[in-house]
Amino acid sequence: MSEKRFVVKIGMGVDQHGHEDDCTNASIKAIKDAISNNCLTGLAEVCGFKEPKDFLQMKVKVKLGVPYPENINKKKVLRAIPFGQKSLEVVKGGLITEGLMIKELGDTSAKIIICNASVEVSISSD
Repeated sequence: MSEKRFVVKIGMGVDQHGHEDDCTNASIKAIKDAISNNCLTGLAEVCGFKEPKDFLQMKVKVKLGVPYPENINKKKVLRAIPFGQKSLEVVKGGLITEGLMIKELGDTSAKIIICNASVEVSISSD
């Protein structure tokens, strides 16, 4: 069996509050941005997925570009993907830009953390 990519989606997420350089929130937003405007009808109509358990067969590969790859909660980030066999790769990327620090909002710095996501859905094919 070989893997066939069904769709590749790209997203961007922003955390305007610094959060001690933690990239988790911005990464979750990037994944949700990538997948939020999708309806994978082809999995049902072309690939024959009929039951909810069928969708567990799809493989979902997430690649994140984040400014601080060491500062991310991978388990929490993967929960942004609703189902499928999930994998995650985190690489240095994204962007940091200067914003405002407002302590009353929980800011720990004036950094705005920007993360990018690539989400690939693939299925096994004969």
